[in-house]
Amino acid sequence: MKKVYSEFVLGDMRAYYVQDEETGSVELVLLPADRIYEVSYREKPYPDSLVQVKLAGDTYAGGYAGGRTMRQSASVQNLVFEGQDLEGCGVRGQEAVDGGAAFSARRVAGPCPAPESPKGGDAAVIRTTFSDKRGYRYRHYLIWKKGKKSLLSYTEFENASEEAADLEMLSSFSLGGISPYVGADEGGLIKLHRIRSVWSMEGRTESQLLEDLQLEPSWGGHAVRCERFGQVGSMPVNGYFPYAVVEDMKSDIFWGAMICHNASWQMELYRRGDEAALSGGLADYDFGHWMKTVAPGEIFVTPTAILSVCRGGGIEEISQRMTAALEEAVDKGPESEQELPVIFNEYCTTWGEPSHENICGILEAVKDKGFSYFVIDCGWYKQEGIPWDVAMGDYQVSKELFPDGLDKTVKAINDHGMKAGIWFEIDNVGEKAESYQDTAHLLTRNSRPLTTSMRRFWDMRQEWVQKYLEERVIGTLEKYGFAYMKMDYNDTIGVGCDGAESLGEGLRQNMEASLAFIRKVKERIPGIILENCSSGGHKLEPLMMGECSMASFSDAHECEEIPIIAAALHRVILPRQSQIWAVIREADSLKRIAYSIANTFLGRMCLSGDVTRLTDAQWDVIDRGIAFYKKAAPIIKDGYSRLYGPKVTSWRHPEGWQCLVRTQGGVEHEKKDGLLAVFHSFNGMHDGALEVPLPEDGTYRVEEVYSDAEADVIVADGRLVCRIPEDMRAVAVLAGKN
Repeated sequence: MKKVYSEFVLGDMRAYYVQDEETGSVELVLLPADRIYEVSYREKPYPDSLVQVKLAGDTYAGGYAGGRTMRQSASVQNLVFEGQDLEGCGVRGQEAVDGGAAFSARRVAGPCPAPESPKGGDAAVIRTTFSDKRGYRYRHYLIWKKGKKSLLSYTEFENASEEAADLEMLSSFSLGGISPYVGADEGGLIKLHRIRSVWSMEGRTESQLLEDLQLEPSWGGHAVRCERFGQVGSMPVNGYFPYAVVEDMKSDIFWGAMICHNASWQMELYRRGDEAALSGGLADYDFGHWMKTVAPGEIFVTPTAILSVCRGGGIEEISQRMTAALEEAVDKGPESEQELPVIFNEYCTTWGEPSHENICGILEAVKDKGFSYFVIDCGWYKQEGIPWDVAMGDYQVSKELFPDGLDKTVKAINDHGMKAGIWFEIDNVGEKAESYQDTAHLLTRNSRPLTTSMRRFWDMRQEWVQKYLEERVIGTLEKYGFAYMKMDYNDTIGVGCDGAESLGEGLRQNMEASLAFIRKVKERIPGIILENCSSGGHKLEPLMMGECSMASFSDAHECEEIPIIAAALHRVILPRQSQIWAVIREADSLKRIAYSIANTFLGRMCLSGDVTRLTDAQWDVIDRGIAFYKKAAPIIKDGYSRLYGPKVTSWRHPEGWQCLVRTQGGVEHEKKDGLLAVFHSFNGMHDGALEVPLPEDGTYRVEEVYSDAEADVIVADGRLVCRIPEDMRAVAVLAGKN
C-alpha cells in the first residue's frame, strides 16, 4: 500500500513523495496545488521509483522488458530510501524529513551542470537520497524558484564503493501517479503529446491516446508497457523535440517535461497496472549505446529536466510554462538583445559567395532601414572553385573574395550603422579543407575516421583542438571586432564515437566539450550575440537555447509553410529567440513580400534576398513591416501565445488558415494591454471572415494593421474579425485595450 511521505506546495504546483510501505520505494507525483493526491482506490499499486537506474550486470525487469526498457530493473529494486531534506524557503508543507547524508566526492562534469544552490529565500531545493548495499548513493534534486511555474530535476550518482561502477541508464526525472483521478481503469482518457521535427518542417504536434500506443494494462497485470522515444546523435532535435506532455482528459490535468541536453536523449511513457509514469534523461545503453564508468569517489550528474503540471489551458499553457524556464537565462544575455533588434543576413543574397564588393553593394541598399546586425554568412573562407559546404575547417580569409582581409568589410558595416556578424561551423570539417586529413584530431568510430558524405568532425575533447579553434574562431572574432556569431552544424555524429567506455559516452563527452568551447567564446567576448543554427532547427533544445540569444529555426526560407512552423515552435522555444527569415526576391509580388514579412512577427526578424534590385513599392512594404515589427517587439518578447484555425494537414501544400494571437504578459508575468494577431491564409480560401476570440479581461480596439493592401479588420462581440478573400495573404494586427 502507498502512503504520502512528504508534500510540498511549490507555487501553483504540489509535489508528493509517495512511499510504498512494503518495498520502501519512493515515487514523485506532481499535481496542481488545488488537487489532492488520493490513494484509496489503488488495489494493485506498482510503485514507480523517483530514480530510474540500470547498472551493468544487474537484472532487467520482467514482463518482456529486455530491449524494450531499462526501467524498474534490479538496480532500482536495490535502492534503499535514506531520507530527504530541503534547502531554501518559501515552500509550504513538510520542510525537512530525516536529513540527507553529507558528501564530498569528486564530481564528474556533465553537459548540463547542476543549477546553483539557491541564495537567500528565492528558491527551494528538495533533495531525496537513496543508497544500496554496494556503496552507491543516489540524490535526486527537485528545484523550484519563487514565481516560476516550472521545476528543475536532475540526479546524482555517487560511487562510494571501492570498485568502478558501470551505469547503463540514469534518469533525470521520473513522474509517477499518472493519472491520479482515473480511479479504476478506463479507456480513452490519457493522451501523449509529442512534437516531431525534421529538416525544414520543425514543430509538428503528434497526439496519441495511450490505447493507440498499446499502453493499456494487460488483463493479467503482466507485461511491461513502454513507449520509449528520443533522438540519437549530435543533432538532438532531428526526429523529436526533447518534449513530452501527458494529458488526463477527464480531470483536465497536463504534465510536461523537457530535457536540457545537446546529444542523445530519451523519454519513456511506462505503464504497468492502472497508473502510468513518465521519465527521461540520457539515452540509455539499449537506445543510445551509453555506458558510463564511474570510478570510486566520483559523482556523475545527469542533464537537467524542466517539469511542470497544470489544470486547464491545453498544451499551450503547459508548454509555455516550460519554455518560460529559459527567460532568466535569456534576460541575462547581451543588453543589446533586450529590444529584439532586426538582423540582415546576406546568405540568400550571395548564396555562399560573399565578397567585399557585393557586401558593400548590399550595405548601400539596406542602410538606414533599421537593421542592427549585418551577418556575413558561409563562404568567406572558401578558395576558388571550392564550394562553401566542403571548405570549412581551416578558416583562412579568402584572398579572392576579400583581398584586403575582413578589416575593410567590417569597417564598412560599422560605417553603415550596423554591427558585424560572421558564420562558423565550429565542430565540423569539410572534405576539401586541409584539416580533413588531420585524422589525429578528428573523431573516429571503430578506429576509423567518422565520415559522412562531405564532413568529418573535430574531437572537441582534445586540448589541441580547443587551442586550434581558439586561434581560428575566437581569434577571428577578436581580430575584426565581430559582435555576432552564427554557429552552424550541418551533419550528425550519430550514435557516438571512440575514446570512451561506450560510443554514447564518447558522444556525450564530445558535445560537453563543444558546449565548453561556446562558453569560452562568451567569456572571451562579453556581449557577443550567438545564433544557434544547425541546418535550421536541429539544436533547438533548452540547453543550447539557454546559451544562445536566438536560433534560426529552418532552412525553408522562401516556403509557404514558414508561418506554420514558426507558430508551432511557440510550444518549445521562446518567440524572442526564434529567428525567422524573410527572403525577398526581385520578382516577388507585394502580397508575397507582406506574407514573408508577417512571418517574422511570429519571432525575430531577419531579412535577406535581392535587396539591391527592389522597387520603391517593394521597399515600402518592407519598411512598413520593419516599423510594425519594432512596435510589436515588446509583445513578442513578453507574451502568451494562442494558435487558432483548422488543422493544417500538409505543411508543404497548406490549406485553410491560421492566426497566432499573442497577448502581452507571459505565464509568469503581469498581463498588459498589448495584443498582436498574425493571420495567414493558405490555399483554398474563399471570401469569408476569419474570427478569433479576444481575451476576456477587457475590450480591445484595433491600433494598427499591416498587410500589402487595405485590410478589413474589426472588433465585434469580443472577437477579432479579419476578412482575407485571397489565398496566401497575411494580415497582422496590433490592438490595445479600451
